[in-house]
Amino acid sequence: MRFGNRKFCGEDLLLYAVTDRSFLHGAALCEQVEQALLGGVTMVQLREKEMSGRQLFKEAEKLRALCAHYQVPFIVNDNVAVAKKVDADGVHLGQNDTDVPWARRLLGEDKIIGVSARTVEQAVLAWKQGADYLGTGAVFATGTKPDAQALSLECLTKVCKAVPIPVAAIGGITADNVARLSGSGICGVAVVSAIFAQPDITQAAVRLREKVKKVL
Repeated sequence: MRFGNRKFCGEDLLLYAVTDRSFLHGAALCEQVEQALLGGVTMVQLREKEMSGRQLFKEAEKLRALCAHYQVPFIVNDNVAVAKKVDADGVHLGQNDTDVPWARRLLGEDKIIGVSARTVEQAVLAWKQGADYLGTGAVFATGTKPDAQALSLECLTKVCKAVPIPVAAIGGITADNVARLSGSGICGVAVVSAIFAQPDITQAAVRLREKVKKVL
């Protein structure tokens, strides 16, 4: 689980930015991600469900180089083949995606593998299979996944206590509500619109990062 010359750790999840092209409004994805990195984002995930394989590969190449420049881990959502091809730092898998052991065999021991988990059972299984971190939620209602049911603070806390690997909360998190996650045991938050939908992406990241640090 090495990133560059250091090992991946829970601190990398502090402010985990997940991309969404619907917020570009004419800007380039790399441009928006760099604005987020300047604001203190600690990890970046390329998550673009509507991109073709070729488009995804091209964007992944650009973001891989950008994140390497800022010494921030770069993760590809779902697509293990693209993650391997561009030498991304890792991949994030949903419950219906590739399983962890297969992804590990393909990517190698030095890559980061994250898994989405809503229950203690899912969390424990992912950990036992070799996941490096969990994304747990949706902790609040979210427009990014409108069909996702909100996960209670109690359930989030149980997931954090059940596994020794770091957990990032995800789903509807903003600078205004993140304090409600205090005491849950999370290592950070994964966000989309709280950064990329804001008029000043850099300042939004700065503000949210400071709020998150008070929660941890």
